[in-house]
Amino acid sequence: MDTAPAEELDNTLVLLTVEEAARRLRIGRTTCFALIRTGELESIDVGRLRRVPADAPAEFVARRRATKRRAA
Repeated sequence: MDTAPAEELDNTLVLLTVEEAARRLRIGRTTCFALIRTGELESIDVGRLRRVPADAPAEFVARRRATKRRAA
């Protein structure tokens, strides 16, 4: 049975906090900010807040998988 926090399972979210995106990717907050800083993970500013579009983590994984397939 999945014991993930409710916010990870909420498919209605349009934007995620960096922490929520990191949890979805199963990486640390610092690593998530590094991916954002390099442009590998999409994010936007909302006022003074940094948010990650809800579909960005899946797109990041898809790009990484495609890169790995091309290299093989």
